[in-house]
Amino acid sequence: MPPKLNHKRALFVLTKIDEILAWEKQKEEERDTRFVDLGRYLCEVRAGQYWRLQNLTSFDEFLQRRFPDSRRTAYYLMSIHEHLPPQIRRELKQVGWTKAAVLTKVARSDGKDFDSAAWMHKARSLPRDQFKREVDQHLTGKDSEPTEIICFKFYKSQIPVIERAIETAGLMLGTDKSRGYCLEMICADFLAGANLDSGQPNVLLSSITRFFQFLPGEQRQAFVEQITEKAS
Repeated sequence: MPPKLNHKRALFVLTKIDEILAWEKQKEEERDTRFVDLGRYLCEVRAGQYWRLQNLTSFDEFLQRRFPDSRRTAYYLMSIHEHLPPQIRRELKQVGWTKAAVLTKVARSDGKDFDSAAWMHKARSLPRDQFKREVDQHLTGKDSEPTEIICFKFYKSQIPVIERAIETAGLMLGTDKSRGYCLEMICADFLAGANLDSGQPNVLLSSITRFFQFLPGEQRQAFVEQITEKAS
């Protein structure tokens, strides 16, 4: 038997969903800030069958009308509400819905062993692609990005300089970065400096792009805002 339809509550929730979706279309740059509420309301529509208020035949038809481009997005938002604990949902606006959707995979897999504080820290501090690789590696036990071991032969007198450079890069990038990431940052720094004035612009752009990906989320946003101001 279908649940008893609460017309007053159904009308309120359906109106809220339409308000959020209309608001997102007007302010694309802030679309991440209300996805938590949207996922919660969608779950309530499905559970209470509020779509009946609009004479629709199913929840799927309701989603087709609200999300004509991708119903998968709606299910991602609902999964975020269903699988992430309340103490995390209050902080999800800091990381955005795409990272939150990836985070639900860990929550479903780990169950009661899900370390919400540690994973939220990773979601806030890591770039999106790197965070996704961390999650994939956690779920599969394998690194999703292909790796290759490269060997170098050094004189003993060179090792202290190399070790100190990698250690310094690690302090700048954070303790969660591997020595490979640290070495890449050192090389990107060298290439950026070598091509700053009369070198190859494409190499300089590539180096700057890699630097940008190393930045935590807040610093990346600050960098974009500064560049936008100077460009305008």
